[in-house]
Amino acid sequence: MRLLSIKALSPPKHLFLIRFGGVATTLLLLTSSAYGLQWETKQIDWFSLGMTLCGGLALFLAGLDMLSDGLKKAAGNALKVLLARMTNNRCLGAITGALVTAALNSSSVTTVLVVSFITAGVMTLQQSVGVIMGANIGSTVTAQLLAFNVSAYALLLVAIGFFMTFTAKTEGIRHLGEMVMGLGLVFFGMAIMSQAMTPLREFEAFMNFLKTMEKPPLGILAGAIFTGVVQSSAATVGIAIAMATEGLLTLPAGIALALGANIGTCVTALLASIGKPVEAVRAAVVHIFFNLLGVLIWLPFIQQLVYLSLVISPSETAADIPRQIANANTLFNCINTLLFIGFTRYFSLAAVKLVPDRPQKEGIIIEPKFLDNAALTIPAVALELVRKEFGRMGHIATTMLSELPYAISEKDQLHIDTIVFQDDKIDILEAAIFQYLSRIRQLPLTEEESKLHQDLMTATVNLETLADVVERQISQLAKKFIAHEQDISKKTNQLFLELYKEIHGSVELAIAAIRDDNQNAALRVIRKQRTVNDLTEKIFTRKAERLGRDQKTKLEAARIEISLVDKLQRTYNLACQIARVVVPAPVQRKSVRRI
Repeated sequence: MRLLSIKALSPPKHLFLIRFGGVATTLLLLTSSAYGLQWETKQIDWFSLGMTLCGGLALFLAGLDMLSDGLKKAAGNALKVLLARMTNNRCLGAITGALVTAALNSSSVTTVLVVSFITAGVMTLQQSVGVIMGANIGSTVTAQLLAFNVSAYALLLVAIGFFMTFTAKTEGIRHLGEMVMGLGLVFFGMAIMSQAMTPLREFEAFMNFLKTMEKPPLGILAGAIFTGVVQSSAATVGIAIAMATEGLLTLPAGIALALGANIGTCVTALLASIGKPVEAVRAAVVHIFFNLLGVLIWLPFIQQLVYLSLVISPSETAADIPRQIANANTLFNCINTLLFIGFTRYFSLAAVKLVPDRPQKEGIIIEPKFLDNAALTIPAVALELVRKEFGRMGHIATTMLSELPYAISEKDQLHIDTIVFQDDKIDILEAAIFQYLSRIRQLPLTEEESKLHQDLMTATVNLETLADVVERQISQLAKKFIAHEQDISKKTNQLFLELYKEIHGSVELAIAAIRDDNQNAALRVIRKQRTVNDLTEKIFTRKAERLGRDQKTKLEAARIEISLVDKLQRTYNLACQIARVVVPAPVQRKSVRRI
């Protein structure tokens, strides 16, 4: 058998396949011995066969990754919006899950993203059940694509994709090139695997071994184990289609492997939930429930599924078995979704029952709620979670600011102590956000994502600085004011409250502008500048007049009040800097001219 010399094109995470090939070959030999089969090693170069088969699988998986990466970059924001706008309609949820999975090329990734949105409070566990069910339908799109078997044009696709990727002047064309090149590598990998398995058609012992896969339990078990190892149901179905193309696999055996792949794909979601919040574990449990229950229900009806796939795509030749396997896989997942879509509530209740709430950790001041590492799969979604965590950090900052009037009017040290404690939370969340953003920076980002990454960094720095101004400067001035025991006049107090309300509202709007990507909120902050300046000027003028006519007014008290106004104005300026991150420069200039 002629060997193909292939350079390592696969990403590092698939390098284990070379070792896996040796392990797989050994397991195959041991299993055959258990069945009493004799391998005629003189007729086949097993090392060459295993190496070529694993090389083809590596190219196949590398192509899937490249295809998926291109899709994520091209549709990241659209997917984020699609998932974030989930409704209580379970059918729409299933459709959304199918569309997102078809785009991401992985039901496991969809499940991981769903977990992130549950953790962020964007969707409930019950809403996620419909999405997870639909994800299984979307995962069959890859199998349908592979069944076309256009391996003869694989290298042409690779060449076109390569040319588009390295000559494109726009990101859209570059992403499309990645997708085309990835698709070409997928079919090229399948062609290599098919060629590697060609000698096995005349190897009677191996053919007898494959016949055991026609027994549903054995075929399902084999498909589940292999999918769990490579963490890709598409790889299992792809190998089944490649073997069927060479006449090595019958339709019942191929269907059994595909059903097993549906179970094995749950491993990725289960592994991703380890050490994660309870919601993540529950979503993984729902995924396992749905797939396992679906396979168990169909186990006695494999022959009926074979019959249905033959009705849809009748054929008398082995060349059409790949399409029949793909159709059976689609039928299996579509029918299961229709059967169970009415029971999403019971799936979620069962998951909650099996995975109860954990007791709260003791001795922890605060920890990130939204920064899920699993969401790093799609930078657009990960950046959206940073917005959520920023909003949480901002809520704490506004709480700190809310304590100030009480500290001054009631002259109560307890309110100042609360401000200091809240600032510790701000510092912890800022460090967590920066660490998460540094991990996002290591991912391949689009120009838009890179800009958003920088904007979020800038906004987080300014928000932490704002909190420091409140905690270290304004609260300290409030302490001096309390100690001085000097009452503010009614008119001055009214001006102070007006200024405080404007600044407090500005901080809230600035945080909302980042959290919700709300340009209108940001513009409202910037347009408050004239009001803030007028109130500041009135307070300064009043203090100057009182110092001029009232010699009994203590100079130290006036200094404290003026310093307090100055620090409040600095707080507003920091709120403006946060808001400007959201507003395009031309709009900012136009707003400043109006002021």
